[in-house]
Amino acid sequence: MSLLDKLFNRGIPPYHPRRSPALSGELDGPGIRSAFDGCSDLCSIPLYLGGDSAVRAELFFVDGLVTSADVSSVLIEPLTDMFRLGAPRGRRECMELIEHGAACVCTMKKRLTLSDAADDLLRGCAVLVFDPERTAYSFELRLPAQRSVAEPGSEKSVKGAKDAFIENVRINSALVRRKLASPALKLEQTIIGRKSRTSVSIMYLAGVADPELVRELRRRIDAIDADGLLTTAALEECVADRPSSPFPQLIHTERPDKFALNLLEGRVGVLVDGLPYGFLVPATLPQFLKVPEDSSNGYLAASLLTLLRYIALFITILLPGLYVAVALYHQEMIPTKLLISVIDSKQQVPFSTFVEILAMLLAFELLQEAGLRLPEPVGQTVSIIGALIVGQSAVEARVVSPIAVIVVALAGIAGYTCPSADLGSVLRLTRLAFVFAALAGGMFGLMCAFAVLLWHLCSLESFGVPYLSPLCEGGLRAALKALLRLPLRLDKTREAALHTRDRRDRR
Repeated sequence: MSLLDKLFNRGIPPYHPRRSPALSGELDGPGIRSAFDGCSDLCSIPLYLGGDSAVRAELFFVDGLVTSADVSSVLIEPLTDMFRLGAPRGRRECMELIEHGAACVCTMKKRLTLSDAADDLLRGCAVLVFDPERTAYSFELRLPAQRSVAEPGSEKSVKGAKDAFIENVRINSALVRRKLASPALKLEQTIIGRKSRTSVSIMYLAGVADPELVRELRRRIDAIDADGLLTTAALEECVADRPSSPFPQLIHTERPDKFALNLLEGRVGVLVDGLPYGFLVPATLPQFLKVPEDSSNGYLAASLLTLLRYIALFITILLPGLYVAVALYHQEMIPTKLLISVIDSKQQVPFSTFVEILAMLLAFELLQEAGLRLPEPVGQTVSIIGALIVGQSAVEARVVSPIAVIVVALAGIAGYTCPSADLGSVLRLTRLAFVFAALAGGMFGLMCAFAVLLWHLCSLESFGVPYLSPLCEGGLRAALKALLRLPLRLDKTREAALHTRDRRDRR
């Protein structure tokens, strides 16, 4: 167990079989009413099937999850029509007709337990209950998605598809299937959450993804024991190998094309009903610095942009701390002319270099948070006012030096090149920690902090795959493949660390 896990007393969480609550009671009209006691949106309609008063059933549905027009047109009208069901029949014959398409619904399921019938009601189905037989039939009549498929918000698409995931898991899986129109794309569905009963889908390419990876992910998801699964952290902290680590261990994306590309590489995806994101495992640091446009651009341009992201990664975490270390302890490292300029700009500033950098970093984070939380027009105005007016006024008032503003601004802009918002948040925390390390020990403290960071990244694993893979294993060719985008004629195999069954990626 690593030092961080010992500090937080956390490791891979123990997995116990998930306790799936079961409703007690008989599958009949009174049983459903008892299960939904106090739910005024539960509607029930007694029906005489085929117009025969001897063949009685009761139709239940939740108002708002289905429309009354659909219930009337596709269920009540055909089931009560004596010409459709023929002459008055017994319940058994009516049930056989329903099983063979008497209702105008393409999705029909036979239910024998109260729990299954209640789950169907809460997922947009109408349930027809036959009390004496303790049998029910559920008909899917759910309302269409309230939000249409639109362009991705946080992951901008430059040369890729313009569709994005929404909150409906079935539409999300359909978006992926449009990208990968193959029966090898498998989808396994389960229900998580004692109270929320959230639908979770596991997607992978059979023959490509490692079966052990699929089984391990399925085991961890089935072991989640919680009241609800309504946030991304609720899934990530239960599935990740090291939940105590601040670094993200699941790849989040709102783009179906990125989701499909990772499935082709041998990863396994997770879609959660109610969350407009797809999750992918295993996660590695180089994967967080990739974007789908790398496959769309030429290999020279894509390689240059990838290297630029890695350079920006080091700039955003090291530059403020490096400036503090050099300005406080190692002034001899600054060229003479630049040193004279720095001294001249700091003569009238009453604060030390560390206080300047710390204050500017905090102000930068405040402006970023304000821009995110406020409405878009107001947020843009606040960002412009904060960056131009407040920053310029602070320099003119001799509160901060111009070089401090340049250092913090350059580090902040470099952080925005990170494609992953989750990794970007961790980099901001790391940047702040490096500033304190530079204050404590100068360059020595900065290098010690960098060594601790590198040690932590090397100790991380995601479903058995090293977090720095393929930079730390696979040789020079694998490392070059992570840092550069090789020409397609030279890039014919999938990543070895994923243990894919089909290593060959392209012809």
